[in-house]
Formats: sequence, C-alpha cells, structure tokens
Amino acid sequence: MYLKMLCEELPMLEVVKAFNSPENFLAELPNLQFDLCIMDIEMPGMNGLQVARMLEGKPVIFTTAYKEYAAEAYDLDVIDYVRKPVKKERLVHAIEKAREKISKGATTKAFIQLNTDKGKAIIFFDQLLYVRSSDVDSRDKFATLTEGTTMTLKNISFEKLLQLLPPAIFCRINKKEVIAMNTVKTFSAQEITISLPDSKEPLTLTLSDIYRNDFVSRLKS
Repeated sequence: MYLKMLCEELPMLEVVKAFNSPENFLAELPNLQFDLCIMDIEMPGMNGLQVARMLEGKPVIFTTAYKEYAAEAYDLDVIDYVRKPVKKERLVHAIEKAREKISKGATTKAFIQLNTDKGKAIIFFDQLLYVRSSDVDSRDKFATLTEGTTMTLKNISFEKLLQLLPPAIFCRINKKEVIAMNTVKTFSAQEITISLPDSKEPLTLTLSDIYRNDFVSRLKS
C-alpha cells in the first residue's frame, strides 16, 4: 500500500492496478495493459525473480530489503534495484531510467492509434502539436495537428498518453496541457508561448511549478 501511494504521487506514473500476491497478478496478467512493473522480490508463494521471467521482457523495477538478490536481478536485465525503505527521490530516478528505455523501444514507431469521437485514429508524432484537457469532461482531450485540424481524444488520461508519446518530443506543462517541444517560441518561469497553425498570434500557456524542471531539462537535451 505504501508503494502504491508513493507511485500515485508521481505525475509521470499512472497506477493501472496493485496486487498483494504474485498469484493474483499472474492470474490477471493476460487482461492487463501496462508498460512497467514495480514489485518486491521476497513475496509469498513465488518470488519476484520468477515473476519477472514470465513478463516476456516487460521493464521491471525491484524494491526489496535483500541485497543478495541484486546480481540475479541484473542478470534478468531489470531496470533498477531499489533498496527498502523506498525513498521517493530514489524511486523517481529508477522510473526515469524506465521511461528512457521504454522511449528508446518506441522510437521505431512513428505514430499512435487512439480512440476519438469519430472512431479509431492514427496520429503521427510529427503531426501532433498540442493537447489540452476538456473543460466539460477531463477524460476527453482536444488535440491540435499540424494542418490546423483538431480532434477529440476519448477517455484517456495524460499519464497514459505520455506513456505512448516519445518523451524527447512531448512535454506536459501543467495539469491540463501537453505540448510538442518544437512549438515553443518563448518561455519564462511561469509562461510558455507556442505557435499553432490555426492561431494568428502565439498561444500563451501556464508553466506549472511541478513541471518546470522537466520542461527545462528537455530544452537542454
């Protein structure tokens, strides 16, 4: 429960589901969609090393109090090995490593397929400029594309969307907006201006404190 609560505090994560036993997790595994598994090694009935071997290459972060498993864990090519008690800063470091590995694996893919108000749509990364949350239903997102058209993305969180988008290209700047980095014209500590094809003037957006460091780091990379 502590690990679940810790993960829910991190804006780059969306907790799909939490389990209190490996057997329950494996029973639901065929019906789960996730990008990263964070789990202990010492668990009742089956240890984390055995579970990791069943995930067919899915990224894994181990959290454990036992250092003697480290060598075997790294033989499985896990993302990281976080010692207990788990500290938030250390967990964030491990998750950033996972995001980097996941994004490298996704670089060969140039598009995503999402549900819209008009059905399934293929959106190419180089066509997507700006996404904002609906004021009526936060589950819906309005996406602006390079040709100036917009579409409504249905029932998707920003956390899930950012898992699908290359982090080198897209950045969340506040609770309601995600931008493509190549749209940025000017920025300050509190604001960003971006250029969109359907706007005669640059659009001024708020840069929230919680996302500022991530935004600035993208500019330096």
